[in-house]
Amino acid sequence: MEFINNIFVNIAALARFIFTWIVTRLGLPEALVDIAMVAVYWLGIVVACVLIALFYVIWERKLAGYIQRRPGPNRLGPNGWLQTIADAIKLVMKEDIVPDKADKPIHLLAALLAFVPPMLALAAIPFGEGMVALDLELGIVYIVAVTTCASLPVLMAGYASNNKYALVGGMRVVNQAISYEVPQCFAILSVVMVAGTFNMLDIISYQQEHIWLVCLQPVAFVVYIIAAIAECNRAPFDLPEGESELTAGVYTEYSGMRYALFYLAEYCNMFVASGVATTLFLGGFSGPFLPGWVWFLLKTFVIMSFFIWTRWTLPRVRADHVLAFCWKMLVPLMLLNVLVTGIVVYMV
Repeated sequence: MEFINNIFVNIAALARFIFTWIVTRLGLPEALVDIAMVAVYWLGIVVACVLIALFYVIWERKLAGYIQRRPGPNRLGPNGWLQTIADAIKLVMKEDIVPDKADKPIHLLAALLAFVPPMLALAAIPFGEGMVALDLELGIVYIVAVTTCASLPVLMAGYASNNKYALVGGMRVVNQAISYEVPQCFAILSVVMVAGTFNMLDIISYQQEHIWLVCLQPVAFVVYIIAAIAECNRAPFDLPEGESELTAGVYTEYSGMRYALFYLAEYCNMFVASGVATTLFLGGFSGPFLPGWVWFLLKTFVIMSFFIWTRWTLPRVRADHVLAFCWKMLVPLMLLNVLVTGIVVYMV
């Protein structure tokens, strides 16, 4: 583990040295070095996120097979672990079909933009000690702002497909996202009130000095996880797809690599939600013996596995029940939680 840490440190040091040399020779402002390093960190995050998404695709299939007592992927590679690579090759080779009356530019742009919100959010999440691309004072506000836009590409896909099923699925995305962002933001606010900061690293430092905030805010943690499942459009809240009602929902008119982009973006959004939950409630990258990035990945792995377990265990909830549960249960519960947290923080 220490060897891998040294590799990360040496690569970052080498990149900074090269950028500094180039800037010095060209007589450019030194601030460009920091901007270039942010780009390098972000590129590394993109590559890591894609690899992690590919891992969780095969892990979901393996775990689903175990939960439902049926064979999962078990043919290609050792015990079926190379099945995701075969599926990726298949999707790349498939014909990319676009409906004649679809809005073709938006149809293409929606698939490309699906990756943008989770990639921007990952730049502000600390993966380990010194492993954060953007250390912002308002880090959690930035993450909430960019992840809020995650429903826009899906709505664009539904509109551009010129398909009623897809359009209904896109409208369901917006309806569900707007609703569940409210209790999710209240859950985050509860953590911010206790830690006294919006900075992600400072929230981790608070938990290192005191106690994991899941112990102080268990209700906020549970509500955040429920809202995250709904935000990622995962079962039992996968209303935008709704195979029994809308064929494939918003993705009905997508095929080949464009469909694969939406599929991978879903797992990237899940990883972002798990990373934020790990940082806010589970101490982030803090932990004994192992390097910080290992602890971060282990904690996110547990939360991601819970997302998968939920999908393959619970049935889909009816659309009106999904919204009623949010506005009649979660929102009042989180308002009460924020009120009690504010009173306790004020008194202490």
